[in-house]
Amino acid sequence: MKILSAISFLLLIITGCSISAEKGKDSEIKPTSLYNFVVIFADDLGYGDLGVFGHPTIHTPHLDQMAQEGQKWTQFYVGASVCTPSRAALLTGRLAVRSGMTSKNNRVLFPDSHHGLPQTEITLAEQLKNAGYVSGIIGKWHLGHKKEYLPTQHGFESYFGIPYSNDMDNVSLLAKQDYSSFWTSEARKKTESFNVPLMRNEKIIERPTDQFNLTKRYTQEALLFIEKHKNQPFFLYLAHSMPHVPLFASESFEGKSKRGIYGDVVEELDHSVGQILNLLKNHGLEKNTIVVFTSDNGPWLVMNSEGGSAGLLRSGKGSTWEGGMREPTLFWSPGNIIPGVVSELGTTMDLFTTFSALANVPLPNDRILDGVDLSPVLFHKKESPRKTVFYYRGDELYALRLKGFKAHFKTQDPYSNFYQTHQPPLLFNLNVDPSEKFDVANEHPEILDAIMEIRLEHNKKMIKGPDLLRDRG
Repeated sequence: MKILSAISFLLLIITGCSISAEKGKDSEIKPTSLYNFVVIFADDLGYGDLGVFGHPTIHTPHLDQMAQEGQKWTQFYVGASVCTPSRAALLTGRLAVRSGMTSKNNRVLFPDSHHGLPQTEITLAEQLKNAGYVSGIIGKWHLGHKKEYLPTQHGFESYFGIPYSNDMDNVSLLAKQDYSSFWTSEARKKTESFNVPLMRNEKIIERPTDQFNLTKRYTQEALLFIEKHKNQPFFLYLAHSMPHVPLFASESFEGKSKRGIYGDVVEELDHSVGQILNLLKNHGLEKNTIVVFTSDNGPWLVMNSEGGSAGLLRSGKGSTWEGGMREPTLFWSPGNIIPGVVSELGTTMDLFTTFSALANVPLPNDRILDGVDLSPVLFHKKESPRKTVFYYRGDELYALRLKGFKAHFKTQDPYSNFYQTHQPPLLFNLNVDPSEKFDVANEHPEILDAIMEIRLEHNKKMIKGPDLLRDRG
């Protein structure tokens, strides 16, 4: 990576300018500085829900183009298979069990939860502020709705969005009488059934939120943020509320997709991405901006046709099978990131580490971080420094991946209280069997031994935070 002198670094902070990317003889690309960062985080989008990841009827031309111009990561993971711990992991670069943002019982935060992301955690917004970045979040927060836990208390200068999932604050009489019947009724299609607040910074500006136009409004806010801060380093975290159920699309997209309302919603998200990429190009910002698109967890399969698809992966949201935590992921920065399909390992926790390195910000040395720097893969097509993936359900390690192999110590259906403990653990070769169908534990005892040793060391060093999702009411 190109190292800037102290004077150049200060000039970049003051002017917001960048140094052009330089191509080497070996086709490696030296990264520019200072990068802007845009993270677009879908909600409950499945591994198989984009055209570029193989969906036959959902039309996603802008994301497909993003993949063509950038990198398509086929083995990229989140920190958890449900909303709150996944978002905590992304923003802190740490497994959520370390911060207390995970629980065996209340797996996410609710409108009556007492707590949120602790002030002792360092978010990516706070980290980048050390290099003069301005940070904004648009969309779903889900790390605490009380004032002391809102994004403005965690390093973000601005916030526009909803504080938790769009299916919460359900005020439908039918939902109170028979929750399961509600989801097959017409009431689920009414935005007023969900008394979710829309916030700007620390104030509620609309309640219930008009969810039909939520994606459209998020996009407008994102474009305004980029326009406002185009002359200084910025970090934009665009955390869409959909395709989490309930599904709502604006008039321009409703009824347009062959895939039904789910396809309508995803195609509107694709249009949103296109608008953002076009604006960056119009201002020449693609030369020093990295855009990442991924999802917080896998598809909500119990929602049937209104849920997404994990493609060839097993299970979905809520599970530690691949379909719950491996996400469709794209990195984009034309002229900087080397285009191609990447089968190396990466996680959302690596964004904290990678962005810190690119912004020349030292990593915190008073805590354990779970991210690695993915720059070698992005700019030089080298191997990823990540060799392991830890799959937590609540505060318990259910599975562990070492390079191509994944061991399951415990398995459990996404929404079942029944679990199975496996002794010896199940073992799958994910390079050969991404659908996790064929247990090869008997064929590779040495690999299983290596994984068990890593598990032992991990558990020895793990200091879990207190369960901050437990207290409600």
